[in-house]
Amino acid sequence: MTLSAPSSHTRTTVVLAVAGAMMCGAGIATQARINGELSQQIDDGVLTALISFGSGLVIVSVVMLFAPSGRRGLGLVRSALVARRIPWWYVAGGCAGAFLVLSQGLVAAVLGVALFSVAIVAGQTLSGLLIDRSGLGSMAPKPVTVTRVVGSLLALAAVVFAASGHLQGDVPIWMLALPFAAGFGIGWQQAVNGQVRQVAHSPITATFTNFVVGTAVLLLATLIHSTWAGWPDSLPSNPLLYLGGLVGVIFIAGATIVVPITGVLLLGLGTIAGQLLASLVLDIVLPVAGHPLSAITVIGTLLTLVAVGIAAIPSSRR
Repeated sequence: MTLSAPSSHTRTTVVLAVAGAMMCGAGIATQARINGELSQQIDDGVLTALISFGSGLVIVSVVMLFAPSGRRGLGLVRSALVARRIPWWYVAGGCAGAFLVLSQGLVAAVLGVALFSVAIVAGQTLSGLLIDRSGLGSMAPKPVTVTRVVGSLLALAAVVFAASGHLQGDVPIWMLALPFAAGFGIGWQQAVNGQVRQVAHSPITATFTNFVVGTAVLLLATLIHSTWAGWPDSLPSNPLLYLGGLVGVIFIAGATIVVPITGVLLLGLGTIAGQLLASLVLDIVLPVAGHPLSAITVIGTLLTLVAVGIAAIPSSRR
């Protein structure tokens, strides 16, 4: 199978970038499992999101102290903003990440993980198609070809099929709109973080700005939420439950590196495939009570891998 790539990137580079996108997806699945367990134990999804983002900010801040390139990157981004060479919303990608984790806490339990995931994938796929079609900053527009559309539709169908045994009906439209908007925001977040990385010449800088903005948004949301919900009596002592931020730092930094190579759509599809694969492995190694592994889930995951391959096939038909 031949992978399509911009002329400036070799075939091997694109293959490695898609593999990196799948690893980012694996990180998202791992983080979701960690944060889901923490949220259950403290019974507060909003505070869980703040802990995850806040710990990620602490980690990337420490990295910045020992990374001169990251600090230089901050200066370059600031100069670009002051000179209006880039719009201010390039550095607001963390808002989309904050909205994603907030939507998890607000509606995921009601919708169920399956329906929530379908809405996320639908929004993420549409976002990837639109951003790739129009381009963003240094990312040149990519044509909406037959193979890219077929791959996108197959990915959505594969996720629906994998989740079909767990879908719930009779849910309000607004509950579906939240994760759909969050999925759309993921594509936008990956694109703008990639632009910050290009300006700063450092993925650390892009990751740092993402976590600063996301943490600020979630801190405000937590303060508002706690005025009527209160604070938990205690926090779990298991240190593994606080690794969500570290995992987030890794996959957000990885996405900023590979998105200029893959484009938003292929990055999103690779991320979805990696997320399903990692979820499959986690369900086998660390099964969750009441959620047995089914053949439908396995088949849906394999179909997603096929979808990524189809979307990467070069095509001149638009």
